[in-house]
Amino acid sequence: MTTYRERLTAPVAWWLAALAFAAAWGWVMLIATNTAIALVTFLAVAAVDLYAVWRYGSLTVTVDESGLRVGGAFLEARYVGTVAPLNRADYRNRLGTGADARAYLVTRPYVDHGVSVGIDDPSDPAPYWLVSSRHPQDLAAALGAPAAPEAPVHDPNGDTPRGKEV
Repeated sequence: MTTYRERLTAPVAWWLAALAFAAAWGWVMLIATNTAIALVTFLAVAAVDLYAVWRYGSLTVTVDESGLRVGGAFLEARYVGTVAPLNRADYRNRLGTGADARAYLVTRPYVDHGVSVGIDDPSDPAPYWLVSSRHPQDLAAALGAPAAPEAPVHDPNGDTPRGKEV
């Protein structure tokens, strides 16, 4: 295993939505009461909302010689099984109809790629971990998965491939 670190953060839209929600509450209080109460309401709601976005929206994925750490969860290196990077379609399938109910999921709705990490521990009830990642190929490589061959890049017209020979 090689060292890898990725921090998944909430998109800007989530932060703006939190502020808009606080502004709506501030506006309601301004209409119903006075400016001071409206300002305190806005600041209080904004503080709670922004903390919630920061807390849920921030996830660290780390791989080192000891194993895989995703948020507060840890998988020792000796129990890491088959690792597969997942593209958007495969990732969504593993979250939906292709999911195993016993799987351990550490996913974020704002990330549409991930890695499936098999568990080689007979005492662990989870058959695999499904982990969100913006760079699934890099995460899988850090966990020891063989590098996937690059797909040829086609020109916009779809006539001839560029890059690697097919």
